[in-house]
Amino acid sequence: MPELPDVTVYVEALQARVVGHRLRRSLVKGPFLLRSASPPLSATQNRTVTEVRRVGKQIAIGLDGGLWLVLHLKIAGRLHWKTGAVKLGGRNQLAIFEFDNGSLTLTEAGTTRRAALHVVEGALGLASLDAGGIEPLDATVEAFAEALRSSNHTLKRALTDPHLLSGIGNAYSDEILHRAQLSPVAMTQKLTAEEIDRLYDATRATLLEWTERLRAEANGAFPENVTAFRPEMAVHGRYREPCPRCGAKVQRIRYASNETNYCARCQTGGRLLADRALSRLLHKDWPRTLDELEARRR
Repeated sequence: MPELPDVTVYVEALQARVVGHRLRRSLVKGPFLLRSASPPLSATQNRTVTEVRRVGKQIAIGLDGGLWLVLHLKIAGRLHWKTGAVKLGGRNQLAIFEFDNGSLTLTEAGTTRRAALHVVEGALGLASLDAGGIEPLDATVEAFAEALRSSNHTLKRALTDPHLLSGIGNAYSDEILHRAQLSPVAMTQKLTAEEIDRLYDATRATLLEWTERLRAEANGAFPENVTAFRPEMAVHGRYREPCPRCGAKVQRIRYASNETNYCARCQTGGRLLADRALSRLLHKDWPRTLDELEARRR
C-alpha cells in the first residue's frame, strides 16, 4: 500500500501537472470504486484544480467551488499520467480523469477491488475522510508520545493505526522499528522515555529518507514504480535475508494477509516472536531463539 513517502511523491507529481488546469471529465469503470453519491461525480467536470494534498494515505484533488476528489489506493491501486488521451479499457483500469493537459489513470492489480474514490464538498467533507492521526513529520516528540500512549497497543499496531499516526503502514512501520531497534510487539504504555525518543527519531528519519529516495528516483517524472517491496529496505519483505546491521536472518510474523518483518537479534534480544500459524502447529516445538531455529534447520 502506498504510504506517506509514496503518497507525498504522487502528490508532488500531481501538483506540478494539474494545479491550475481544468478537469474535463471523470470516467469510472469499476462499479465499486466510487464510494459516495452526493455530490455526484459529474459535478466535478469542467472545474479547475486549485490544490492537491495528502490526507493520511489518500490523495485529495481540490477543485474550484469547494469540491474534492479523494483517492485511496489501498494495497494495489496505482496512478499513471499520460499527456495524451487515454481510452478506458483493460481489466485493471478503474478510472480515467481527463484534464486539459493530460490524463490521470487509476489501475488496480489483482481481482480484489479495494481502491476507493470519494467526492466531497468543503473542509468538513474532506475532514470526514481523515482518521485524525497526528502527522508524524509535524508532531513534537511530546505529541508523538501522547498519541502512542493514548491506548495500550503493540508498537506495530500503534504505528499503523491512522487514528494515532497519519500515513504509516505495514512497510515503513517495519523499517521504523528496525531503525529504532524495538520489538514490533512491545506495548506502547510500557515504553521508556528513551525508547519513545528513539522511536520518534527513527520515524522521522525513515519517512524523510524514503521520501527523498523516491523523489530522487522519480527525478521529475511521474512515479511509475511504486511498490512496498524495495531491495534497499532493511527488513520489510526480506524474510530470511541478512539484516544489514548485524547479519542475522530477518524473521517474520504472519497474520491474515499481513506480514511483519523484524530482526530478532537487533529488536527482540534474540527471541523469536510466535508466528500464529506455525506456533499453533508446533506448540512446544516452536523455537524460542535464533540459535534454536538455526539448530532445527541444520
